[in-house]
Amino acid sequence: MSRFMNDDSSARRLADTLRAVVRAAPAGARLPSSRTLAAEHGVGPVTVAAALRLLAAEGLVETRPGEGTFARRQTAGPGGDTAWQLTAMGPAAVQATALGALLHPSRPGTIALSSGYLAPEQQPHHLVSQALARAARRPAALGRVDPTGLPELRAWFATEAGAQADDVLVCAGTQAALATIFTSLCRPGDAVVMESPTYLGALAAAHAAGLTIVPVHRGPDGAPDPLDLDRALQASGARVVYAQPHGANPTGTSWPARTHRELVAVARRHGCFLVEDDWAHDFVLAGTPRTLAADDPDGTVLHLRSLTKSTVPALRVAAVVGRGPVVARLAAGRTAADLYVSGVLQHAALDVVTGPGWRRHVRAARTTLIERRDSLAAAVVRHLGAESLALVPDQGLHLWVRLPDGTDDVALAAAAAGAGVDVSAGSPWWVTEPVGPYLRISYSAATPAEAAHGVEVLAGLLPDLPGTR
Repeated sequence: MSRFMNDDSSARRLADTLRAVVRAAPAGARLPSSRTLAAEHGVGPVTVAAALRLLAAEGLVETRPGEGTFARRQTAGPGGDTAWQLTAMGPAAVQATALGALLHPSRPGTIALSSGYLAPEQQPHHLVSQALARAARRPAALGRVDPTGLPELRAWFATEAGAQADDVLVCAGTQAALATIFTSLCRPGDAVVMESPTYLGALAAAHAAGLTIVPVHRGPDGAPDPLDLDRALQASGARVVYAQPHGANPTGTSWPARTHRELVAVARRHGCFLVEDDWAHDFVLAGTPRTLAADDPDGTVLHLRSLTKSTVPALRVAAVVGRGPVVARLAAGRTAADLYVSGVLQHAALDVVTGPGWRRHVRAARTTLIERRDSLAAAVVRHLGAESLALVPDQGLHLWVRLPDGTDDVALAAAAAGAGVDVSAGSPWWVTEPVGPYLRISYSAATPAEAAHGVEVLAGLLPDLPGTR
């Protein structure tokens, strides 16, 4: 684990210890000096300073230059009746419980088999921290930026996608890009076609936009049947198809190259946009797949590319690549929602991807992912049986594991969490009823030994799970 993660964890542990002390102290009481706290708790001065900053952010302490750190008076808010809000809010429009659960970090000591990010030790902390420091010293990064994005960053995304800089709109991560697409191109009540199962974030964004999700089944080759897509578009009148043609999350499947043109042609014939979520672009573990957008001169495809997954979770920078007047429509929608993406983040992202360490980082991450994927796949076959794993993906971060018929996948995931193993139940990823019980098991964040033990724990829980047969 990186030094940055250790420092952060130590500061939080110290803050937890001091929090109880501060709450029990009278207002205005002076805390021991930083040197005394460091000696008492066996940490460095940087850790003490970080812990005190956390407590200050919570309003528990205040630091007075030259005097020290003091407990603040605790004031509890009035305990009024807020139940009236249930009527004022109306029915819930956003369904993101499962998505939110994925974003919560694993508890200390837990085997993380549900992560959608690189392991902390695989993330390019050094590259990003240096890039952020340099960006923060640039006056241009601290001011307003072009609402469509930093021109140099747009040019980089365009080169990667085989497009022009004017075809690119920078967004604050893929989730923001999806929200922009759904709200700019659709109206509440409109239909959007999605593969099933599909990405939880896309489902949440579509629900938030008030859209009706129409499922289309992935065939045995990993792609929707063009006839099925044609029928879904004909019946629904949808103007947008959301798809993950490469290393889909959660299934790991990729569309065969032979179906690319045919599926784009179906969308074009119906006059709708096909959103190509290329979330795993930097996690190609075999081969060199070509994007749909590269062979689409007419602007049917809206290509999504994010840097967050392949860098650090805090660097929320992504792009939508399109052709034609749709880019201006999306830019207007994105600007109305959040004006522009932070210039500091954009300058830092550009610095990272154009620096000499970027390609080395991507190659190293791929090497580690291949090792972890193969190790996890072997453990799944060994403990859960060969029939549980239909595909070892050549792109992405996840295995889609079939459980025995009758298994309650949600109950198994909950039992696993109680046993110190985080996995994602498969049910929430389906647009309609699941065709069977699945788990999404990720190979990015756990070591091979941890992952093997985690799968062994899962196998041990299955016999005692209610309803399993």
